[in-house]
Amino acid sequence: MASSYVVDKASTSSAEGPVPLTKGTTSAYALDEKRKAALAEIDSAKFSWFHVKVCMVAGVGFFTDAYDIFAINIASTMLGYVYGHGQKLSANQDLGVKVATPVGTLVGQLLFGWLADVVGRKRMYGIELILIIVATFGQAVSGQGHAVNIIGVLVVWRFVMGVGIGGDYPLSAVISSEFASTRIRGRMMTAVFANQGWGQFSAALVAFITVSAYKNSLLHDDPAVLAHVDYMWRILIGLGCVPGAIALYFRLTIPETPRFTMDVERNVKQATQDVENFLTTGSYYVDPDAVIERAQAPKASRRDFFAYFSKWENGKLLLGTAYSWFALDIAFYGLGLNNSIILQAFGFGSPDASLKGTEKVYTNLRNITIGNMVISVAGLIPGYWATFLLIDRWGRKPIQLMGFTMLTILFVIMGFAYDKLTATRAGTNAFTFLYCLTNFFQNFGPNTTTFVVPGETFPTRYRSTAHGISAASGKLGAIVAQVGFGKLVNIGGTNKFVKHLLEIFAFFMLTGIFSTMLIKETKNKSLEELSNENQDGFIAGPAIADDSRA
Repeated sequence: MASSYVVDKASTSSAEGPVPLTKGTTSAYALDEKRKAALAEIDSAKFSWFHVKVCMVAGVGFFTDAYDIFAINIASTMLGYVYGHGQKLSANQDLGVKVATPVGTLVGQLLFGWLADVVGRKRMYGIELILIIVATFGQAVSGQGHAVNIIGVLVVWRFVMGVGIGGDYPLSAVISSEFASTRIRGRMMTAVFANQGWGQFSAALVAFITVSAYKNSLLHDDPAVLAHVDYMWRILIGLGCVPGAIALYFRLTIPETPRFTMDVERNVKQATQDVENFLTTGSYYVDPDAVIERAQAPKASRRDFFAYFSKWENGKLLLGTAYSWFALDIAFYGLGLNNSIILQAFGFGSPDASLKGTEKVYTNLRNITIGNMVISVAGLIPGYWATFLLIDRWGRKPIQLMGFTMLTILFVIMGFAYDKLTATRAGTNAFTFLYCLTNFFQNFGPNTTTFVVPGETFPTRYRSTAHGISAASGKLGAIVAQVGFGKLVNIGGTNKFVKHLLEIFAFFMLTGIFSTMLIKETKNKSLEELSNENQDGFIAGPAIADDSRA
């Protein structure tokens, strides 16, 4: 893979002024036709090894993101045993370590989404991964002292990690979208995002292996100290930086997307060379001595942004993608970050009441890790790949509508029949099955499509920004869900409010059905068709000398 990219030592930037025009500069018509030909090449390209590399480089990031986000689901229980009063984190401590990452993610999605449209996808790609690696390592070596509480330290590090994770969403989405050919774009973007399922499963698997490896040491621990549980959560969290470190070089050396080079940097000549190079050889090179001839094309600005999105046909798409993601993440993170609590609430794998001391601690941790693996394998991972198989056949909108509809029905059943379902062993098994189904239809449904559609729908100069806004709306939903879950779950007694939370989730899934009506189907359409902009005469000619200072 290392030989596939040549490092861009002198990539062009729209901040550099255009070269003064001389006799013989390319005409507007010729530049426009050259742009159309380059885009047609990308859109009709056969699936190649280069496309696989893009999926792998982007996908490893999402694997890391999911591992780091959902490992806290198990690690919070371990932290409670070591640092909590009564061997349990307080409600506010549990909320802090879980909600810090979504808050950071929201900031990262808005910040990196905007920066990727301003300075380029390539220049920002990898920076977010550096943040994730540093913050993950920082968590693993965090300590406790008289002047500082370890939970507070973890909250800070998880916020920083969240900023990096947030940057991965718009960057990976638009890079995979802009390099993909039209007929495989949905599958490429889904393949990238599906690594989230493997990351979540791997977090549970690593936790299971770690708990099993420390079994004998844990059983001989002082029940009041549980020193070896402290080793467990640090190993679980710390290993999250390994896949990111492996992928970092490839992210830093990935090519700039030709669409950004053409439509934002307005360097049509370089973009056409890039298209020819990566489609034929998979390589990428920018000649630092080449004469740069900029083109006149629509430029991103605050005025242009508001003019574009003030049109209802464009504004409703952003509203649809943003609210759909918000509604989905209320349930997705409301459940995902609290799987361990919900598993305990309906008695799945709870330790036998006769167990005491360290044996009870070991059994509880082992059962939580197994429960999380079951949920991943039975629901999350199959859902992603069902979407992968059908997204370019059925389309994005039908899958999202079906997913929200099924989730509404499932949450209504689980919420309103909660007491009866959890009263007997057979009922608990049925509830477990329904719970796995909700995870399946989240991923064979809106969790995947809310990632894909914003990466396709908007023009190149605002694609990353709009994806960042949509994704940040989702993380706002995750924050609302986590704060609400943390504050409401124990109303009336420990975990007594879970059934009502499931009913609340059902309501938000219902609203997602209506917001889906605002989006449009993107299947088998080029990104330029989907931008709602006239592509004839998109390039108005070579740039005039003052254009760079406009």
